[in-house]
Parts: sequence; C-alpha cells; structure tokens
Amino acid sequence: MKFSIPDKVNAIIEELIRHGYEAYAVGGCVRDMLLGREPEDWDITTSATPLEVKKLFRRTVDTGIEHGTVTVLMDSEHFEVTTYRLDGEYEDNRHPKEVSFTSSLTEDLKRRDFTINAMAYNEKEGFIDLFGGMEDLKKGLIRCVGSAEERFNEDALRILRAVRFSAQLGFGIEEQTLLAIRDRAENLNNISAERIRAELTKLLLSDHPDRLRLLYELGITKVVLPEFDAMMVTQQKNIHHIYSVGEHTIRAVEEVAGRLSEGRYSTRERTILRWTMLLHDIEKPGTHSIGKDGQSHFYGHQEKGAVTAKHILRRLKFDNDTLDAVVHLIRWHDYRFVLTPAGMRKAACKIGKDYMELLFEVNRADTSAKNPEHTQEKYERLQEARRLYQEILTAGECVSLKELNVNGRDLIGIGLKPGKAIGDLLKHLLEEVLEKPELNSKEILLAMAKTIIEKT
Repeated sequence: MKFSIPDKVNAIIEELIRHGYEAYAVGGCVRDMLLGREPEDWDITTSATPLEVKKLFRRTVDTGIEHGTVTVLMDSEHFEVTTYRLDGEYEDNRHPKEVSFTSSLTEDLKRRDFTINAMAYNEKEGFIDLFGGMEDLKKGLIRCVGSAEERFNEDALRILRAVRFSAQLGFGIEEQTLLAIRDRAENLNNISAERIRAELTKLLLSDHPDRLRLLYELGITKVVLPEFDAMMVTQQKNIHHIYSVGEHTIRAVEEVAGRLSEGRYSTRERTILRWTMLLHDIEKPGTHSIGKDGQSHFYGHQEKGAVTAKHILRRLKFDNDTLDAVVHLIRWHDYRFVLTPAGMRKAACKIGKDYMELLFEVNRADTSAKNPEHTQEKYERLQEARRLYQEILTAGECVSLKELNVNGRDLIGIGLKPGKAIGDLLKHLLEEVLEKPELNSKEILLAMAKTIIEKT
C-alpha cells in the first residue's frame, strides 16, 4: 500500500535512516492516511536517542526530552520525533514511574492505546501493522492494544478517549474494551480537569456527539459530569416534550452548529454552542415540579442553570471567555422574543449584539429536540425574530449605550454634574431610542436631556 507523506516528514525519516537508525511516521497520522483524511499532525518514532536526533538536525527544541521527544524545526514547521520507549509501572492511572528507551519498534507500539493508533509507516518498508489496526479500521472498531485492562490502568484518560475516537470516526467499541471501560470508569477521578475537558470538547465537536449517551451508559459521566446523569433520569411530562431532559439535551447537541454549519461558525463558536446545549437544561432536574394541569414545569431553570453551568465550567478549568459566553447563552436560552421592531431592539439591548446570532442558533436547536407536533409555531416565531433583527442591523439602529449618539461628556457639557445621575439619564435616553430609533440624534437627545434636567 502506497502512502504520500509530506516532503519534510520524509526528509526527517530518510535522514535518520541514512545514519543507521530506524524511523517511521506513527500513530494518528498513519490512521488518518488510511482513512483518506488529512492528518493534523505528523509524529515520527525512531530508534535514535534524543541526543542522537539533536546531533542530526540543526534546529531542535527539547519539548519532552525526558520522555524521548525532540521537536525538529524545518522552516516554519515543527515535527515531534520520539525515541522508541518502554513505560515503567503506573501507580496513579496517569504517569509511568519511569521511562526507558528501547531499540524495538514492537515494544514501542505495544504500549500505545488502540490498535488503530499503533501503526507505523515509511516509504522504504511500507506499512507496519503488528496488532491488527488495519483490520479494525475496516471493521470500524476501537480496540485496545493487548489487554484493555492494562491499557486503562496505565492511563485512565484512555477510557474517555475510546469514546471520543468512536464519536470522531463513527466507530463501535470492541466488547472487551467496553467491559474494561465499565470496570474502570472511576479511575477517571485521577485525571486532571484540563485533560477531561479537552476530550469532552472533541467529542462534542465531532459528527457523533450522541456518543454522550454511551458515556452515560458506561458510567463515565457519573465521574466526569455527574449532573448529566440526573438529566437522563428526569422525565418531561409536558405537551412540548417527548424526551427525558437528557435525551432532549443529546438531540439538541447533535443539532446545534452541525457539520453543515462549519463554514458559518468558527471552532470557538461551535465549542460555545455545543457546550451551551449540553448544559442549557442542567438545572431542570433541580427545578422539576408538577402543576395543577398535571404537566411538568421547570420554573427558574434558566437562571439556576447558568449558575450551575458556571460551576461546572470552572471545575473543568475553562477559559473565562468561553465560560462567560456559555453561561450568558444559558441564562437567555428560553427568552421569549416580542415580535415587534421595538421588542427586538430591546432584546438585542438585553442580550447583546455579540450573542444574538448564537442565541438564534441555540433557540433553533432547542426547538428541534422538542415534540415535533408543537414546533411549527416556534420555528415561525424564530424566523420572524431573525427577520426583524436583520432589519435592525441593516438600518443601523441603536440597541446599546455605546451606539447612543450622546455620552457622559456631552451631558456634563450641558450642566449635569458627574455621578450616578449621568448613567441614569443615559439609560433613560436609550429606552426612548429603543422605542423610537429616529430619536438617536445628538441634537434631539441633548434637547431631551436638557428638558429632563430642568424638571429635576
């Protein structure tokens, strides 16, 4: 089987081979080539020690030299070159007590997580598959190299990675691997929040985020996101819903910013949207009540959900920008738009122009996961809200204080003393402009302000 690898990767491999060492492209890049995908990264494994690698290449960086990894720089690109290694005993489900180097490719490959990630290739020898990775790719299976129990004991994050790869590739998980995941899911307690967050985000951004259901069934969410388990067992006896809170959530995550939306939303925006849908109803279990009508109600779940989501995102060590955006969208996700121009201007003022398009997408995805017998009117209202908002944007109408054509300095200029009164007056003027956008003229607003000042 013939592969085409980048010239620079091949040049590194050939240079190592020319000096008597073994060298191969390895891991995910080989897997992706077999799948006809463009690899994101190219990793190289070699029998050369880190110091020997450094002697052969003019520009290198000791990115992980204690673990055998040297980064080779070629022009503006960088490639990780790692010495064949053996891992010592693992005591914490995360790190080996010691790492030693070996001259055996077989020993290096057998310590890797899954068969589809334990293949190597170079142009001289071709494809090296010692553990059936090619066959598992054909079958669409995630299977551990050797003993699944041992692999998961070595690094418990592999438990979550198995489901993540299943989601990204659309693969099933081999039976013994599944059994080992169920038995060892609690070991994820030993894994850092940052690593868990990264895997969950990759799963959410995949084409199969419905694998969230598998995380629940295998006992993984019980460890990494216990709040999700409560949603899965909370029913919604309501004419607008036909799924439990958890099933509704999974379907909404599947729908939001999907594959066809990738050109419309950036990776950051898709991350925000998918985490928003995952957590938007997180407090429905905690706010569930049955009304006199016999229907389920979840009063206040938006506000309480925003607080809980903030706690979860902090626990997972999210950056503040992503955290703030997700929390904000959750707080407003159930907002009922008033379908008039003034109503939409007020909505944009409350919610913020930076969030309106994202909120429309949240609203659409949320609706798509409800009872289809009662969604037509919701879709029509959303379409009208979008239309009215677009007209506001096209007309350049004011929806915020920063777009108001007067500011605090202008009010001081007509005699108002600095202080709280300035803010109050600006808010009042904005309220007037939200009702009548034609008032957003400096001359008109200052005249209105003078009249108000004179009356006080």
